[in-house]
Amino acid sequence: MAVGSGSASRGQLTKGIILLLCLVLSQHETIQAATHVVGGRHGWTFNVADWPTGKTFYAGDMLVFKYSPLFHNVVAVDSDGYNNCTISSDAKELKSGKDRVTLSNGTSYFICSRFDHCTLGMKIAVTAV
Repeated sequence: MAVGSGSASRGQLTKGIILLLCLVLSQHETIQAATHVVGGRHGWTFNVADWPTGKTFYAGDMLVFKYSPLFHNVVAVDSDGYNNCTISSDAKELKSGKDRVTLSNGTSYFICSRFDHCTLGMKIAVTAV
């Protein structure tokens, strides 16, 4: 019987358990991710600013914006852009009508930059924990 083989086996077992634990934890986060259709059955439309109220969002959750691309778009903005309905020159416009955005920790702001839609309430602020 080789001397020290028991401690080598324990070391491999420990590494295996740690790897398994990491895998389980990463899957737990994936399992917890939810998909939210912004505005519910009405979709991304006017007066949707209160839609997030009472909902809990987590980092990794997906927001789905459903709308007519002929009339609307989705632009991620900062808090000033949200409050003033303005977009920066480097803002990315989403315009497919079925856009998906994965939430990060913190507050994310989205507006419709078409016409006067943002001032008519087509904007949301979503905080993910």
